[in-house]
Amino acid sequence: MPIKAYNPTTPGRRGMTSQDMSEVTTRKPLKSLIKSRKQNAGRNNTGRITVRHRGGGVRRHYRLLNHRLAAGLTLTIEEIEYDPNRSARIARVKDQHGLYHYILADTQMTKGKVLQTGADAPVEASNRMPLVNIPVGSQIYAIEINPGKGAQMVRSAGTKAQLMAKEGDYAMVRMPSGEVRKFRLECEATLGVVGNVQHQNVKIGSAGRNRRKGIRPGVRGVVMNAADHPHGGGDGGRHGTGKPPRTPWGQLTLGYRTRTRKSTNKMIVRSRHEAKRKK
Repeated sequence: MPIKAYNPTTPGRRGMTSQDMSEVTTRKPLKSLIKSRKQNAGRNNTGRITVRHRGGGVRRHYRLLNHRLAAGLTLTIEEIEYDPNRSARIARVKDQHGLYHYILADTQMTKGKVLQTGADAPVEASNRMPLVNIPVGSQIYAIEINPGKGAQMVRSAGTKAQLMAKEGDYAMVRMPSGEVRKFRLECEATLGVVGNVQHQNVKIGSAGRNRRKGIRPGVRGVVMNAADHPHGGGDGGRHGTGKPPRTPWGQLTLGYRTRTRKSTNKMIVRSRHEAKRKK
C-alpha cells in the first residue's frame, strides 16, 4: 500500500504524507456497532491528568470490535473500514447467523473473502484458531493472553508475531519487540499480519494535524524553570540536562527499566533488551 504525498504548496505540506485509503471500501460505519466516545483530555475518573498532552481533537465514534469471536463461525467480509481510534483497518463481517461483527483487518482480507474460527478451521490466512492448531513458524496476530479473554496482544497496524516452538502446555511466540514469550496452547490467535503496514511511515507534517488528532504540544524540560522539571533552571542561553536524563518526576529515563510487574516474569523466555543486545 503506497503512501500519499502532497504538493509543497506550504511549508507544512512539504514532506507531509498520509495513508492511502484505496483499500477502504465504505465511508460509513454500521450504526449498531458504534457508540459515542467522550474526550477526557487524559484525565482519569477523579479528574487528575494521568496522560499528558491530550485534549481537543475532532469528534469520533468508537467502533465496537469483537476480539473474542466464538468458535465455529463462518464469516464473510462485507466491508473494509477506516477506524479513527486505532492504527489498523477494521473489517465488517457477517456470520452464518446474520449477525455483524467488527474485527481487525489483516493484509490478506478483501471484500467477499470467507473466514472461519475455532479448532476445526483450516490453516489459512485470516482464520482464527487455538495456538495448538497453528504450525510452528507461522505469523500470527491478535493473540490471547488468557484463554477465552479475547485478543490483547499484537493488534496495531503492520505488526506480527511468530510462533517459534511448542513445549508441553505452552507455545513460544516471538513478539514484534523481539521478546520471546510463553502462551498457553489453548489461547487463540489469527493467522497473518495486521493491515495498514505503511502506517509507521506517515509524516504528520504540521502541528495543526496533531491537534486534530487530540495531541497537545509538549515542552522540553531544559526550557522550564527548576521548580517545574529536573532539567530546568540555569542562567544564560541554551544548555543540556546537566545530569542523566530524567522524567518530570525525577525518575531516570533513556534505558532505565521501569517494569515492576514480577508475576508474569515466568512467561518471558527472552526479554526485548536481550534481543536487542544480540543484534
